[in-house]
Amino acid sequence: MWDDAFPSFLIGLREGLEAGLIVSILVATLVRADAKSRLPQVWTGVLAAIALALSFGAVLTFTAANLSATAQEAFGGVLSVIAVAFVTAMVFWMRRSARTFSGEIKEKVTGALGMGAGVLMLTSFLAVGREGLETALFLWTTARAAGESAGPLTGAAIGLVLAAALCWGLYRRVLRINLTKFFTATGVVLIVIAAGVLGYGLRDLQEGGVLPGLTSYAFDLSGSVDAGSWYSTLIQGVFNLMPTMTWLQVVGYAAYLAVVMPLFVRGVKTKSPEPAPTPAELSEPAPSQRRRPVWVVPVAVVAVPAVVAGLVVAISRPKPASSQTVAVSETECGKGFTAPDTGRQTFQMHNTGDKTAEVYLIDPATNAVYGEVEGLAPGTTRDLVATVAGGSYAWRCVPTGAKAVTSATVHVSGGGGAVKAVVPVSEKDLAAPLKTYKAYVDQGLATLVTQTRQLSDDIAGNHLAKARTDWLTAHRTYSSLGAAYGTFEDFDQKINGRADGLAGGVQNKDFAGFHRIEYGLWHGQSAAELKAPAQQLAAAVVGLRKAFPTQDFDPGDLPLRAHEILENALQFELTGDTDEGSGTNLATVDSNLAGTRELLTVLKPLLTKESPKLLPGVDADIARLQKLLDSAHRGGSWTPVERLDGTAKAQLDGATGQLLEDLAPVPDLLEIRKSA
Repeated sequence: MWDDAFPSFLIGLREGLEAGLIVSILVATLVRADAKSRLPQVWTGVLAAIALALSFGAVLTFTAANLSATAQEAFGGVLSVIAVAFVTAMVFWMRRSARTFSGEIKEKVTGALGMGAGVLMLTSFLAVGREGLETALFLWTTARAAGESAGPLTGAAIGLVLAAALCWGLYRRVLRINLTKFFTATGVVLIVIAAGVLGYGLRDLQEGGVLPGLTSYAFDLSGSVDAGSWYSTLIQGVFNLMPTMTWLQVVGYAAYLAVVMPLFVRGVKTKSPEPAPTPAELSEPAPSQRRRPVWVVPVAVVAVPAVVAGLVVAISRPKPASSQTVAVSETECGKGFTAPDTGRQTFQMHNTGDKTAEVYLIDPATNAVYGEVEGLAPGTTRDLVATVAGGSYAWRCVPTGAKAVTSATVHVSGGGGAVKAVVPVSEKDLAAPLKTYKAYVDQGLATLVTQTRQLSDDIAGNHLAKARTDWLTAHRTYSSLGAAYGTFEDFDQKINGRADGLAGGVQNKDFAGFHRIEYGLWHGQSAAELKAPAQQLAAAVVGLRKAFPTQDFDPGDLPLRAHEILENALQFELTGDTDEGSGTNLATVDSNLAGTRELLTVLKPLLTKESPKLLPGVDADIARLQKLLDSAHRGGSWTPVERLDGTAKAQLDGATGQLLEDLAPVPDLLEIRKSA
């Protein structure tokens, strides 16, 4: 959190100090002019500026939340670039103006004193409001870059509090700061931070489809840099430098620094610094009685920005949800459905039948799905949210164990923009990939039969050293067939069962298969003790090979396993839970990765059709994880998971987690949906 906090701390300190000095000079000038009665006007203007900044932040937050994921990226990228422009202008302005800061503010206040309450209020509002808007925009962009971290807001709060304390010290003559030097030093740091924000903003624009080059990487250090280490987190949080950056990010980052930093430094060298306002300029004579401000104006200046912000958010929000209640059943599918308005709509789906059902909002011409509800029990009602544009719509109800029913079609007029729909995948679509994958598994099982027989022969001949090598070879073959685990039925427990959950653990008589033999080979058991388990393993593999062609392999399992194979690897292999002494868990993960790669190969035509941008990112993730696994494999040996240093372990976990995140949409994209 603290690495995310530093940029916001610095901006909060700088902007807070700048705004605080303005307020201090305003107050001191009025007091010295014996115009304390005008102080409420200053505080009212300051209050209005704060309310405007907070309202601006709320507008940014809530309007972005109503956008699609792609639009959010583009929106955030644009605002990041704007924030960089503001921060750059701010550091140059403060470097130039720090020496004459006090005089300029005093001149404005003196002019306002003779022009009525409104002008003085406006002077303080404008003087503080600019800093407030800059702060709100910069904090929004840094908070967005930090994701769920509370660091940016915490850092900003600390910076503002410290700035207030410094201003109080200057005002009370207990502190003296050369503000010219302060703003110069912090300006250099902020320019570097702004370069990082620019790079982050350019990446957002790439992810939002505004700029090209999303997959054109200038470098990829994820295989050699631990993204979770303290130093990596610090660099990412403070400077927005990532282990993987595109060429556009790198060029933008370098070009900004190459242009802005020399201009800033040259300006510092050509102007001799002069001291900032002395404490005496900010001092206050003995206090006199102050008039209490009228409550109406302060309340109004806070309420007006809040109301305006609320209206902006309300206008930007999707249209109110539809109140239509739509029936779901074999006989009443779509009853109550009329042509809805365009925009985001919520339909109340009520199951009027006696069977649990699935229901889809579809385009009847293409069967494209705009929204769905699964497992809708009889008599229950659930919301289905979908975005509607001009076109044709119908409901498809699929009661459990019954034929799918499609409702009458309704036509929606008007535009409403492009609406993304998922083109459904049928069993027929998955038939060819399933056939190809089953051939791959069958070939793998044939190889496994030979390998487990060899392992059994090794043990029978008391060649235990060779048995250890052949055990790993056979186990890796089995581990590469991960998508078929759910199809292997009871054979999987006999071939690759774990001791977890068995009474007595590894000593239980039902502990069998690869892990049973692994335990014996690496815990000094004799060939006589391992002979029976090895024969049982070989027999189980032969039985599986014979049974596999007749086993029920659900085509819907293919897209599910694309995610689950490595999910299990992360849960069991990368934690070392399945290591019974060989220390080869990473070899198993390597084989799991090979199995996942094979599965994605057979699914590639469908995935490319459903989501063209998914596979390039997944391929990059796989290459990153493969590189990390290769670094743990030297000769014929693998580094045991428990012997990995903290950095290597974090890199493996992070790379696997990122790959799983990118694979997560596959089951939904290729989910089989029953059609009429």
